[in-house]
Amino acid sequence: MTTIVDLDRLAAASPAHTPFDYLVVPGFIRDDALPDVMRDFPTLDGPRNHDVEGTTYGPAFGALLAELEDARFLQLLGDHLGVEALASLPRNVTVRGFCEASDGNIHTDHWSKVVTALLYPTPEWPAAGGRLRLLRSATSLDDYLEEVPPGGGTLVAFRRSDCSYHGHAPHEGERRVVQVSWLRRSAVARALQGAARRGTHWMKRLGLHPDKADSG
Repeated sequence: MTTIVDLDRLAAASPAHTPFDYLVVPGFIRDDALPDVMRDFPTLDGPRNHDVEGTTYGPAFGALLAELEDARFLQLLGDHLGVEALASLPRNVTVRGFCEASDGNIHTDHWSKVVTALLYPTPEWPAAGGRLRLLRSATSLDDYLEEVPPGGGTLVAFRRSDCSYHGHAPHEGERRVVQVSWLRRSAVARALQGAARRGTHWMKRLGLHPDKADSG
């Protein structure tokens, strides 16, 4: 049976563990599935994260979401990143369609997150800006371990820590991403994460808080 994602690529991936646990899997969304996923991607407005439950999407995108709940996917990802029982953790899925100039500043993700996975369904990414950089420290975007174009069906996943710094150079325009976050079991932590995400969006609109954008 043809699938949207290539779990064999994930199984063969070589994660890095210094200074934090992460992996990059180019072509995780199969090349022949990318056009259908792009066609069925939710129609979104504005440069912000949208909870996927509040969007409308087509069957290929729905199939992608279902495969991201597959037991083998969760086991492989958890094993690579050193997280036991990843499938048992609460999960949040957001989608984003656009990027603005204030996005991409260096951050680690909210402390309530255990693992973040980013999927980039755009077939190609020719732009210089908007390329995700996994960083050695919070000091500079140029001090990076790896730079990942946000396209080609690539999967990037990392275990959140106090040093899981990442960001990207400015880009304005379309930049599609699916972000899956597995959260701490604490209901308080999950509530605070949602409040922080909404607060960041509105503070950015006011120009008060441009440096904590969880935009992947």
